[in-house]
Amino acid sequence: MVRHTTKETPLHCCCACWGRPFQQETQTHGPAAPTSFGEGIVRQPNHTIRPRIFCPGPVRLTSQLRDTERLQRAMSAAAFFRSAPCQRTGGEPSCSYAPSPQRASHRRSAARPRPALRARASAGGLSYKDAGVDIDAGNELVRRIQKLNPNIGGFSGMVPFGDSFLVAGTDGVGTKLKLAFDVGKHDTVGIDLVAMSVNDIITSGAKPMFFLDYFATGKLDVDTAEQVIKGIVEGCRQSDCTLMGGETAEMPGFYSPGEYDLAGFAVGSVLQSRVIDGKRIAAGDAVLALPSSGVHSNGFSLVRKVLEVSGTGLGDAAPWSDDSVGRSLLTPTTIYVRDVLRLTEAVDVKGLVHMTGGGFPENIPRVVPKGLATRVSRGSWEVPALFQWLQEAGKVADEEMFRTFNMGVGMVIVVAPKDVDAVLQTLPQAWVMGKIVEGSGVEFTD
Repeated sequence: MVRHTTKETPLHCCCACWGRPFQQETQTHGPAAPTSFGEGIVRQPNHTIRPRIFCPGPVRLTSQLRDTERLQRAMSAAAFFRSAPCQRTGGEPSCSYAPSPQRASHRRSAARPRPALRARASAGGLSYKDAGVDIDAGNELVRRIQKLNPNIGGFSGMVPFGDSFLVAGTDGVGTKLKLAFDVGKHDTVGIDLVAMSVNDIITSGAKPMFFLDYFATGKLDVDTAEQVIKGIVEGCRQSDCTLMGGETAEMPGFYSPGEYDLAGFAVGSVLQSRVIDGKRIAAGDAVLALPSSGVHSNGFSLVRKVLEVSGTGLGDAAPWSDDSVGRSLLTPTTIYVRDVLRLTEAVDVKGLVHMTGGGFPENIPRVVPKGLATRVSRGSWEVPALFQWLQEAGKVADEEMFRTFNMGVGMVIVVAPKDVDAVLQTLPQAWVMGKIVEGSGVEFTD
C-alpha cells in the first residue's frame, strides 16, 4: 500500500527551474494522501492509480536541469547511495524485515581504521555485545560492502546536481519501538524516525527538502498508525521539510501482534561551494557540543538489557526524571536542523558530527582528517543522570558507555578557535568540549 502525494499542493521542491508543475505517471498502489502538515494520511483498500507529482515551489538548487528526463537521470545517479543496516540498538538491520530484540546500525562510512577509544574503564558489567549487538561484526560488514561499492561513506550520500549536491540519508528507529509497544505510546517515534535521517544529512551543511517513510506491520491498526504518522508529520515540521509520501505494508504473519517497524528516507541539497566535509579541520581547532535530549535512538538494546538485569519496570518512577521509566526513555530525538543551518549561516563550520550509533569513537573520526585526533575534556559537561543510572545499574564500563551512547552530546561542531565566541553567541546551549590535536581517534582527559 503506497501513500503518495497527488494533490496540486506546492511542495518544497529542489530546483528553481521547476516554475511549473511536471507530471510523472507511474503504476502505484494505494490512496491519495495530502502533503500539508495539518492533514492526516488516508488509507483505503489497494487500487491502481496514476499519481501526478506537482513541484511548483521555489528552491535554491540550480536552473541547469529543466526537464523531467534530466531530473530522472540525476535521481538515478543518486541511487549509488545505500545506507547501512543501522548501528542502532533497536530493530533489525535495514536489510532485514521483522524486528528483533537486538539491532545495530553499522554505518557504511569512509574506509579508515577506527582507533581504539582511550578512556577510563571500570571492571565487569554489561556490554553492548551482551545485549546482542556486535559493533565489530557490523564494521566488518561495512568493510566488505566498501569493496563492492567504494563510493559509500560518511553520514549521508551525495550526487552532483548542477552547482549543488543532492544529499540523501536513510535510517530507522530500532528497538526503541519495543518500548513504544510496551508503553502504548506511539506519537513520538515518528519524530525519532525523521530525526535520524535529517540529522545525518545536515552534517554536510545540506538543508532537508523532503522525507519518505515506510510503515510495516502484520495487522494494520489504523489508530496506532495514525499516531505514528502524526509524529512523522511533527518531525518534518521541525525539520522544515515536506513529508512527500511513503508506504504502508500490511504483511499478515510476518510481525508479532501489535508490532510494526519503521524506516525513513530524507533528501536535501547544499551548494557544492558550501559543503561541510571536515577536510579543512586542523590541529588547534575547537570542538564544541550540542546537548542531546536523552538516549535518542541508539543503544536501546543495552538500555533494555539494563532494565532487565536491574529488575526495573517501564511503569516505575524514573530515578533520573519526574516521569515513568518508559515515558522518559521515549523522549524523542532532538532535531538539529534549524540550529545547524542558523549556525552555518553565521560561522565558518569546518566539521559536524551526528552522535549516532557507535558513540564517540565511531562517529567523531569520520570527519577528522588522518593524522589528527579529537581530545575530549570529560569535565566540560556533566553526563546526564539517565546515563549515570544506566552505567551504575548495568555496571557498564566507561569505554562501553562512550562507544554505545551519546552521553548527553547530540551534535559535535568543529570550528577555528577564533569562531568559538560566534558559535556560543549563535547557539547559547553549546559548550566547548575539546580540541583537535595530532594523533588519531578520540582521546579523553579529565
